Amino acid sequence: MKLQSSLLDATVHISEPERVLVLNSAPDPCVRHLMERRSSSSIASGKVILAEDSVASANTLLHIAPERVQHVAFHDYTLHYVEGEFDVALMNLLYQPSNAWMTYGVDLAAGALREGGVLYVAGAKERGILTIGKYIQTTLGNCETLEISKGQRVLSAVKSRDLEPRTKFEPLKSFAENKLDAGTRLLLGALEVRSTDKALDLGCGAGFIGLHIARLAYEGHVTMLDVSLAAVAASQQASAEQGFTNVRVLPSDGARAILSERFDLVVTNPPFHQGGVQTTEVAERFIHEAAHILQPKGRFYLVANRFLKYEPVLRACFQRVEEVAGDSKFKVLRATHPSRNA
Repeated sequence: MKLQSSLLDATVHISEPERVLVLNSAPDPCVRHLMERRSSSSIASGKVILAEDSVASANTLLHIAPERVQHVAFHDYTLHYVEGEFDVALMNLLYQPSNAWMTYGVDLAAGALREGGVLYVAGAKERGILTIGKYIQTTLGNCETLEISKGQRVLSAVKSRDLEPRTKFEPLKSFAENKLDAGTRLLLGALEVRSTDKALDLGCGAGFIGLHIARLAYEGHVTMLDVSLAAVAASQQASAEQGFTNVRVLPSDGARAILSERFDLVVTNPPFHQGGVQTTEVAERFIHEAAHILQPKGRFYLVANRFLKYEPVLRACFQRVEEVAGDSKFKVLRATHPSRNA
């Protein structure tokens, strides 16, 4: 599955001294190439801040040039914000999960750029580039189309001297209005949770599944993992507000943070879209990782849209696979007796 667009990389040229703010767009080839150039350059280069939600994407770049880049969470970048700190800000709409994240990124750039600093935004029409272009025009007072190719555009805007300093930001609403979806509701009704279970919610999102398990596994313990720092923060907040003492929430690229541990129960409602593209890669990875970390008599539950064919991968990783709940749209699959060579 290829999500990346190289148009931003082909259009934008950043000099070594320029200070760069990357707005939740670490996977963009432009950002990777920037870090590779700076890691090998003998010239003093400007700092790069990754305001990035995905710990996986951020860690990839931190390994390229650890001394040249700093990572902060995108959803609470306002805690680190300094007016007029950057020369360039970059954002690719492909990696923003909603319009709220796009406008939040523009707002951050409007404040963080110095006078004369430039915001570059790339994206396709179906991802909202025309709408965000209007928002940029309203926010920064100008917006220019630099390039159009294969349905993709690169926009730019310059921060002018008469732009009012930003003293207040609207917080990014990542999971605040999230509600229990039909698939998750079906999953919760089908789960068999024992009071002493050591359980894992893999890809926890806002925390509905993990906290439900924690109520039932009151003598056990629940670990909740997500690659999204906004999801981790939302789950941590929900756990604290509800007074759980048998829960830990960790940022993790898949199950990487806990691969040495073993669990009685692993549960997931995996995403099947990335950048608007349907994919089974995340779920298939979760299935393999679940087989690795489950106890021999452990249980793995997965909820999915009915049209997604996860059963062949499950059968390759587990000796027994069965549908334990379902309707016309969703199915809940339970897998047991993991194969250690999965």
